[in-house]
Formats: sequence, C-alpha cells, structure tokens
Amino acid sequence: MIYFVSDIHLGGGDRALAERTERAFCAWLDSIASDVTHLYLLGDVFDFWFEYHRVVPQGFVRVLGRLAALTDRGVGVTLYTGNHDMWCHDYLERECGVELVRAPRVERLGELDIHLAHGDNMNIKGNLLLKMMNATFRSSVVRWLFGWLVHPDLAIKFGRWWSGKSRKSHGSEQISADRLDYLVDYAREHRASNGNVAAYIFGHMHLAHRRTEEGGLDVLFLSDWSRREATYATMDADNKLNLKTFDIDEAVSRLAQ
Repeated sequence: MIYFVSDIHLGGGDRALAERTERAFCAWLDSIASDVTHLYLLGDVFDFWFEYHRVVPQGFVRVLGRLAALTDRGVGVTLYTGNHDMWCHDYLERECGVELVRAPRVERLGELDIHLAHGDNMNIKGNLLLKMMNATFRSSVVRWLFGWLVHPDLAIKFGRWWSGKSRKSHGSEQISADRLDYLVDYAREHRASNGNVAAYIFGHMHLAHRRTEEGGLDVLFLSDWSRREATYATMDADNKLNLKTFDIDEAVSRLAQ
C-alpha cells in the first residue's frame, strides 16, 4: 500500500498542541507500518525547519526514529518539501534515509502516472507579492546569509514566530472547496499537455477534498493535522486511489490510557 500525507506541522502551536500532533502522527505511522510499501510526505511535515551544517531543530525524535525504521527495512520514504520545511538540506537523507524532492514531479506508481506536489508556489502568476516572497525564501543566497549570520537559537525563534503568524492569519479563514480552484486549474493545464497523468495529489491548503471531472481529471487534496481528524490518501495494489481519515482524538485518548 502506498500512503500520501501532508501538513503535519510538527512543532506548531503551543507545547500541548505540538505534543498532541506528534503523538497522533506516530500512532498513524505505527498503524500503517505493517503494509506500507512507500510513504509520500507531501510537505510541511515540520512547522519550521532550518538546517545548519551541524545543527538541526530540536525535537521530533519519535517521528524521525519511525521514519528511519521504515527506510531501514526497505520502505521508500519521500518528502516533497513544502513552504514550511523548504530549508531542508541533507540531514533527513543521511540520518533517516528520506528522499528529498524540491519541486513538483510526476511519478510512475504501480500502473499509473501520479503528479505529486505540496501545492505552494504553483499557478501564482497573478500574485506579485507571493511570487516575490517565494523567490526570496527559495534563494540560495538568502539561505546562505541566514545560516551564517543568524544564531541557531534566534533562527528557530524567528522561524516559529513566522510560522505561527502565518497559521494565525489563515486559521480564522473558512476554507471552502472553491479556494482550491487555482490548483485544479493548474492540474487541468498540466494534463492538457500530459494526458497520461492519472491523478494529482496536493497538500498545502489544509482542506480534504476530491475533484473529478469528465475527461479523467482526478485531483486529491489532503488535510492538515490540527483538527479532530486528518485525511490522507492511499493507493492499493489495484491502483485505486482513496481518501481516508485518521481519528486524532481517538488515537491520543488511547495512548493516554
């Protein structure tokens, strides 16, 4: 079974929420361990991540240990970096065996071509401010300067403040399915030139949804992990894609017993 999950935002929120999220995600990883053949992490696994050459953010050892255990026994784990963890370097590859992918990509899974991406920095042609912000944060020069000029303690403090600010500014918004249209439009345009793509899977917008249209367009959106339930996707041996839910409250309650 192939699994797709996104937007866990480990370390996000206050201490209680961060602990709840990590425990729930670990419980989910344990629940899929027996049948997973490949795990795709579609971005924003961490609420903020920045690597120095010899320093990485504190925490997340339970999750990292489980990912390493999967790759140690031959399970593929691939991380498509998102806008909150785009500053990954090589630590996750070296220590956990995780493959890093930094741009959208079509992968051959089973008998299908599936387009995978986090969903940020896509189809933003008309948003000049967002384009400028994305170019700045993705600049290798900016990353180099940040790494050499900012002490790790200050970097983590700034990163958590920035991520928290972003989360609060969007947390009160009522996200509806029509807010996903820009990624559906991207999928339509991409498929017009790549008709062999069977489906598109995105995270980023924190809303679970599936859009299917005549002509074969199939677009799946994964949820974040801040609510009572998290929605992820699976692809079985018959090449069927499904959205499934994981009860976070139940998992955390069970662990507390």
